[in-house]
Amino acid sequence: MFGPGSAPIVVLSQNTKRDSGKKVQKENIQAGKAIADVIRTCLGPQAMLKMLMDPMGGIVMTNDGNAILREITVQHPAGKSIIEIARTQDEEVGDGTTSVVILTGEILTKAEPFLDQGLHPTTIIKAYKLALEDMISIAKDELSVTLDINDHEKLAEVIKSCVGTKFIGRWSKLVCEIALKAVRMISSKQVDHQEIDIKRYIKVEKLPGGSIEESHVVSGIMINKDVTHPKMKRYIKNPRIVLLDCPLEYKKGESQTNIEILKETDFTRILELEEEYVKKLCDEIIAVKPDVIFTEKGVSDLAQHYLLKANITAIRRLRKSDMNRIARACNATIVNRTDELKENHVGTGAGLFEIKKINDEYFCFVSECIEPKACTIVLRGASKDVLNEAERNIQDALHVAKNLILEPKLVPGGGAIEIALSRALNEKATTLAGVEQWPYKAIAESLEIIPRTLAQNCGVNTVRILTELRSKHSSSGNLWGIQGETGKVVDMSVHGIWEPLSVKLQTYKTAIETAILLLRIDDIVSGSKKSSGNDASQQPSQITEESMRE
Repeated sequence: MFGPGSAPIVVLSQNTKRDSGKKVQKENIQAGKAIADVIRTCLGPQAMLKMLMDPMGGIVMTNDGNAILREITVQHPAGKSIIEIARTQDEEVGDGTTSVVILTGEILTKAEPFLDQGLHPTTIIKAYKLALEDMISIAKDELSVTLDINDHEKLAEVIKSCVGTKFIGRWSKLVCEIALKAVRMISSKQVDHQEIDIKRYIKVEKLPGGSIEESHVVSGIMINKDVTHPKMKRYIKNPRIVLLDCPLEYKKGESQTNIEILKETDFTRILELEEEYVKKLCDEIIAVKPDVIFTEKGVSDLAQHYLLKANITAIRRLRKSDMNRIARACNATIVNRTDELKENHVGTGAGLFEIKKINDEYFCFVSECIEPKACTIVLRGASKDVLNEAERNIQDALHVAKNLILEPKLVPGGGAIEIALSRALNEKATTLAGVEQWPYKAIAESLEIIPRTLAQNCGVNTVRILTELRSKHSSSGNLWGIQGETGKVVDMSVHGIWEPLSVKLQTYKTAIETAILLLRIDDIVSGSKKSSGNDASQQPSQITEESMRE
């Protein structure tokens, strides 16, 4: 009937293409599953730690999903994109990095049977998108409660439930106080919104020695610097501070400069010019009567001599970021040239300037600021490893505090919100027509991975606990979840286990959208040259689960 035409060949090639597309999708699903399995044990208060060794021989011990995935070397491109979502989650909301990877892995796993049954990825994606929209609206309108941001105890309670799963959970009360104090200190009201820039205006200084209980917030700035001249003052009350972005040294030639000296007096004149120039710089500074000078550049010996005579303390070679923090803390302006110095550039917002020796190093404190819009958290701890993990946990606490102040809405923790959403989606799935309801239901089932993993990490009977949890939700409301320490089903409102809505919504959005993205991929093509006999484009497909655990 067909003759020698090309029609049968076209049909064959389409089938082959579809099969290869399905193969790639399955490999992507396996990659997601493998990465989720690596950090599954890092969820909840009973989480295990992972010990990671970097190529330089350094050791990291942590249960922070983002920190673990950052250190793992993965070859598979789909695996890399899943690692990227943990980083995105960390940058956006600072918490939920483990949950988002576990949830993505589960959503991808649930899609596998549909692909085997011949359901087109586009149909699955459509149902997933619909489920995400419904989850967001249900969580916002029906399951969230509004928090009063002036209720200090309630805010601390929420941060405590988020930090309780971390290594630093034993000191959760102290961490909550530090996080809240620091975030409130740097928050500034803009015209149309509130700005809280944690990365730029909160510095965490790690000092080995002492115990974690000694950690505190400095209402100002702490810098690892000493005064330039040993006779300069090291303790000044209510200092007048000048910030400079120029060197207090003799100016150097812009390009290659040659000076020809013909007689002895020429050299003397050059030295005189240098001295006059440095004296002029110092006189311009002394005119505004500062007590302390901070400069990003150097301070020459001659300048130190003139400043010491005028009873002025100088600190040199600061980082730009530290200068910006000092400027915010004591209400000073960074000046580029000494001849532009005016009275209104001088910072008078600090209550105390002092140099302290901690361990073997000298630290400069600009503290007791009237309205510090920047601050430093001093972390003490037994060793560097303890301090590094404490810093990661403090960063999470800071982000949670920031999220609560910017969007004060809460949802119950301990897997309660996931079970409640799962029930709501299952009910809604019955109203959908056609095959879309099955992938829609799959999202509802995927959400149960969070309470299931919590129960597994507690070492309890998972099936019994989940059955009990479902029955409590159908009879006693949406606030029942798993108590992470014991694995029992309890009322979250009684135990005060809450999570910020913004963290949960970001988790769901990132997880489902990443799963959609990976299901859309039907081929992986390598940009490298062909290897002998084999097409390099097949290489990404050869990665196994074992290699992802390296």
